[in-house]
Parts: sequence; structure tokens; C-alpha cells
Amino acid sequence: MFDYESLRVIWWALLGTLLIGFAIMDGFDFGIAALLRVLGRSEDERRVLLETIEPTWEGNQVWFILGGGAAFAAWPMLYAVSFSGMYLAIFLVLLAFIVRPVGFNFRGKVHDPRWRNLWDWVLTASGVVVMLISGVAFGNLFLGVPFQFDGNLRMTWHGSFFDLLHPFALVAGLVSLTMLLAHGACWAALKADHVVAERAVRLARWTTLAYVACYVIAGIWLAYGVAGYAVAGPVVTDGPSNPLFKDVARGSSWFASYMQHPWFWLAPVLGVAGAIGVQLTVARRGLGGFLCSSLMVAGTILSAGFALFPFLLPSSIDPRSSLTVWDASSSRGTLALMLGATAVLLPIIIIYTSWVYRVLRGRVTLEHVRASGHTY
Repeated sequence: MFDYESLRVIWWALLGTLLIGFAIMDGFDFGIAALLRVLGRSEDERRVLLETIEPTWEGNQVWFILGGGAAFAAWPMLYAVSFSGMYLAIFLVLLAFIVRPVGFNFRGKVHDPRWRNLWDWVLTASGVVVMLISGVAFGNLFLGVPFQFDGNLRMTWHGSFFDLLHPFALVAGLVSLTMLLAHGACWAALKADHVVAERAVRLARWTTLAYVACYVIAGIWLAYGVAGYAVAGPVVTDGPSNPLFKDVARGSSWFASYMQHPWFWLAPVLGVAGAIGVQLTVARRGLGGFLCSSLMVAGTILSAGFALFPFLLPSSIDPRSSLTVWDASSSRGTLALMLGATAVLLPIIIIYTSWVYRVLRGRVTLEHVRASGHTY
């Protein structure tokens, strides 16, 4: 049986794994939605793009549900503070999740170009909102968010939605947006008709270059323009979950964890290597480009998680209230029970998902869409 410290680290890693799974599996869905009117020049081409994701988008959302469930059960303080304080931002994300299936189902109900254009724009907006706000949220983790606990661990939030729109957070949002647009374009290059795939190849290259530029700018800004957090004094890794039992100092570098654990540098290397791989392989319109964009997504999220470690949610107004891996988790028994369930269920999800994508392998062609007679 794992000790409390190990269970906390395992669940921190599992939360990161679920975020990566969500970004990879649902990220290309939102990328396709955002690029629907860019890559699709006609109704048939847009139907091709929608058919590449329509059979699987609901299944991909299991990673979003798992991530939210893991945050709720394993990190209840993180869930409570973030969902309460960032309510409007999370509402916008959930609204985008809600209108997306409505767009899939309703755009073909009326044979009127204006009706379809309306829902195409709704799908585009849903994709952009999720990708942009997700990145902005990550950016605010490094800046710290305005919450604090009193002596009874009652949380007070002192900010507003517009306070989250700090310039650095917006750059982080652009990192997320360009990264997932490239990811969606790589999926279109792999799955869409060759006419659409050729456009997707060009767009994947341009958005990947934009991603690298934004990623480098964000990294330099983080290193020299954003004060980091560090636990002051001895770190108790197996103590009770009470953030007020520690002291936190500001002013250090967010890259201090990289100095303590040099292997953390593998994460940004993987992200940039994935972007280079997209440039080199996407023109073949095979699986290689999509795998490289997936590597880019995974490396980017890992690099942010490693920089934050051990912090989960820093506080900008009361650093002592900041939530860390060591003081924001559920009990040892809860973490152990959940780990057992995860060890059984997660492999099943991965195996089933792999089987579904194997069954649905192949390219969606214009000839197929025209012959099917269906509307999407």
C-alpha cells in the first residue's frame, strides 16, 4: 500500500494525465469546430470535416468528465476554489460544451444556407472559447488568483472575470489556441478528403509556427516577468490537508523546480520536438503528423505542470492560502480507494477508445458524403 505522500504525487500525476488526455482527444474536436469555415469552402467540405469527428466527439468527452471527477474527489479544495471563484469563465466553457452538440444536430435540420451558416459560426465560437479560456486559466495559475482562507478554511474570492484577462494570461491563451488549432488541422490532414487535407497541411504548418512563437514568448515572460512561489521552511508532505499550516514566499523563479529536477526539461523539449515533427511529417497526411501534434500538446501541458509543482492553485493576495500537492488532497483512504478503481477502469477506457478508432480508421471523402445523402 502506498503512503500518503506517494498517493498525493500519484494523483497529481493522474490529474495531469487526464488533462493531457482531454487536450489530445477533445482538443482536435474543438480545433476542427474552430476551423470549420476556414478549411471547409463548401457545404460538402464542411460535412466532411464534421464527419471526421461526429462519431467520436461524445466519447472523447469522457476525459473531461474524468478530469472534473478527479479534481472533485482527489483535490476537493482545488475543485471548490476554482469552480467557485472562476464561475463565469467555467460557465462560458460549459456553455461552449452545451452548444456544440446542438450545432451538430441542428445545422442540418433546415435546408437553408443562412441556418447552416448560423450553426457553423456557433461551432466555430464553441471551439475558440474552450481553447482560449483553457489557456487563460493556465496562465492565471502562474500569476496567482485572488482568493484566501480564514481560520476556519472559509474561502473568499476578491476578483472578477475581467481580472483574469491579464496580458500574460492572454498570451497563455494564444499558446493554447494555436496549439489546438494545429492539432485539429493535423487531424483534418489525416482524416479529411484530400482536397480539404491539403489546406489543413498548410494551416497546420502556420499554426504550429505561431504556437512556437507564443510558447517561447510565454516562457521568457514567465522566467523574467512573473514572480514565482515557493514554500518557505520545511515541507510536510504527509500532513493534514490544511493550506494554512505552511508559509509561502513570492519572488523566486517558476523554473526553480526545473533546477531541482533536471529531467523536467524533457517536457518543453517534447513540446518543441512535436512542433518540429508536425512541420516535417504533416505533408504526408498520415498518422505521423497527428502523433507529433499530440506530443506537442502533451509536452506543453507537462511543462506547465512541472513548473507549477508542488503548487496547484497559488493565491495572489494571501500566498499562505495557496493550494499545493501536499495540503489540498482528500484523505489517504479516499486516494487509495480511488486509485484502485482507476487502475481497473482507466485501462478499459483506453482499450475501448483504441478499438473505436481502429474501427473508424480511414479517410472521409467528398464522394462518400455526396453519396450518403445525409446532412450534418
